[in-house]
Amino acid sequence: MRGRRVLASVASAVIAATVLSGCTATALQSQYENGDNKGYISGTGVTEIKPADRKEAVPFSGKTEEGSTFSTAAHAGDVIVVNFWYAGCPPCRVEAKTLQKLSTQYAGKGVDFVGVNTRDDAASAKSFDTTFGVTYPSILDAQKGAVQLAFSGTYRPNATPTTIILDKQGRVAARIEGPINDQPSTVSTLIDSALAEGRS
Repeated sequence: MRGRRVLASVASAVIAATVLSGCTATALQSQYENGDNKGYISGTGVTEIKPADRKEAVPFSGKTEEGSTFSTAAHAGDVIVVNFWYAGCPPCRVEAKTLQKLSTQYAGKGVDFVGVNTRDDAASAKSFDTTFGVTYPSILDAQKGAVQLAFSGTYRPNATPTTIILDKQGRVAARIEGPINDQPSTVSTLIDSALAEGRS
């Protein structure tokens, strides 16, 4: 009789654990079940850092999909918009045209756009550029991860896509997690704010 009670208790515990685990499904599991961007989680949110609270400059450089080198040193004094992405990322594909439109809008105004491709080879990155009409360069960071490491401090890219705006001194002025197409005016405002700094 006692053995039956023990078995019944164990069975109840197993059932309870199963039910609880079902109630605490991860975001990834929920997306899979719903069919929304299966296997993928995107962040969301905007963080703006006041000039007085900004950390040191974030210097970086790397080879682009075209074989040239992009370095922050070559763009000193400009505002730099850094977008972390990869070709198979659904939100990255959605925001690509908005980023391209912004890069065209700010061309010749002291604002430079650069992508940081975190997973792809040159051929995949070029194919993405052709498909979405992207004309600004992207650093291929999949093998070494040097650019991702450069941003490994407080305002690191926690999700893909993430867009980081560097001020004229190369410091992180803002971070936008998630696709920017949902908030292009916010991005423009952040860029304009960084551009206006230091003007009399």
